[in-house]
Amino acid sequence: MGKLKIRDEQKGIIFILLIIVMAATLSVIFAFSLKTNTVENSLKNNDIQRTLFVVEDSDSGALFSSVLIYNPQTSKAALVNLPGNTGAIYQSLGRVDRLDKVYSEAGIVAYRNEIEKILGLVLPYYAILTLDNFIKFSDYLGGMRIFISEPVDYVSPDGERWLLPSGAVNLDGDKISTYLHYKLEDETEADEQERYQNAMAAFITGLHDKKFAIFSKGNVERYRNLIQTNLNDEEELSLIEAIADVDSESIIKQTITGSLRRVDGQQLLMPDNNGEFIKEAVKQTTSMLMSSDGTVSTRVYVLEIQNGTTTQGLARNTAILFQNASYDVLSPVNAPRNDYEETVIIDHLGNMDIAKIVGEFIHCTNIREATPEEEAESSSLDAGVDFTIILGKDFDGRYVQPSRR
Repeated sequence: MGKLKIRDEQKGIIFILLIIVMAATLSVIFAFSLKTNTVENSLKNNDIQRTLFVVEDSDSGALFSSVLIYNPQTSKAALVNLPGNTGAIYQSLGRVDRLDKVYSEAGIVAYRNEIEKILGLVLPYYAILTLDNFIKFSDYLGGMRIFISEPVDYVSPDGERWLLPSGAVNLDGDKISTYLHYKLEDETEADEQERYQNAMAAFITGLHDKKFAIFSKGNVERYRNLIQTNLNDEEELSLIEAIADVDSESIIKQTITGSLRRVDGQQLLMPDNNGEFIKEAVKQTTSMLMSSDGTVSTRVYVLEIQNGTTTQGLARNTAILFQNASYDVLSPVNAPRNDYEETVIIDHLGNMDIAKIVGEFIHCTNIREATPEEEAESSSLDAGVDFTIILGKDFDGRYVQPSRR
C-alpha cells in the first residue's frame, strides 16, 4: 500500500509539471503570435515615416545627422539637416551647448529626444553608421553621386591634399571621406552643412538606385551589418527597403536656420524665433508631402511675395521664411499700393488645398482665386507663379494677426 501511495504522489507531481510546461509553451506561442513588424504595419497604413540618421566620425562623435520624413504612399520625402553647432539649453546636459555634444556625452537616445523637441515631432526610428561603414557603403554602391560646383585642389595646414573634380561625379569611399572633411579658408559653417546634407541625399539615392543588388539574397546581410538601428532584424530590413523606395530625384531639403552667437567661448547657431520657426517649417514640409485630402505635392511651388505696407524689408524677410520652408520664391517686390489692411493669398494654380497649406505657414486664411488679369500677369513671369502673397498691416513679420473687429 505504501509503494502505491508514493507512485500516486509522483503521478500528481508529473501531472502538475506537464500543466506548467504546457502553459509555458502556450505562452511562448501566444507571444510569438502577437509579435508584429511595427514598421511593416506602419507602412501598410501609409503613415508618414520619420527616421533619424547619424554618421559617426572616427572619435565616435556625430559628424553629421539628418531626419528623413517619408510618405510611403507616394515615395516623396524631405531631408532635414541638423547642424552640430545648433545651440539650446539641452536638458540631457543641463546647460547651453552644441547639439552634437548631446550625442557624444549622453548617447543616441538622449540625442533623439533633444531633436524631437527641436523639430516638434516624434522619431520612432534611428539608424547609425560609423564613418568607416559609410565609406564602405559608398564603395559597395560603386560610389555616391554628388554634384560639386567647383573643383577642389587644396592643401590642408597639415599637408594633406584635398582633390575633387567638379560636376556630377561618383565619389568612392576615399573621395566621400575627402568631401566630408575638407575645409577651405573662405568656407562657412553653412557650406560645410550643405555638403553633409548632399552626402546624406547621395546615400539615399544610392540605396534607391542599387536596391535590386542590395536586397538580393547574397548581399542584404552585408549591407545591413553596416547599419545599427533600434529595431529587430525583420523591422530593420523593412525600414531599409522602404527608404530605398524614396523618390530620390525630388527630395525636399531643409536645415535649421538661425543666428550665430558666441556662448561660453564657442559659436552656436541659435534657431530663429526661439526654435518655433523650424517646428513650423517641418510641419509645413510634412503637409507639403501629403495635403489634407490625401493628394500629394509633387513639386516645389513658386511664390511671389509683395509688400502691401510701408514697412521696409517686410517682403524680403518673409521671402526668406518661405525659402527656408522649401518654397521657390521670386525676388520680393512692392505691391501696387501700400495700404493693404489684410494679407491676402492669390491662388493662380486653382488648388485650394495647397493654398491653405501655404496660408497655414503664416496663419493666413484670406485666400482667393486669381482674376483673369492677375492670371495673365503671373503667366508672363518666367518662373510662372503658383501663389501671390500680398502682405498687409495685419502681418507682424511672422504671422497674420487676427482682426480685432
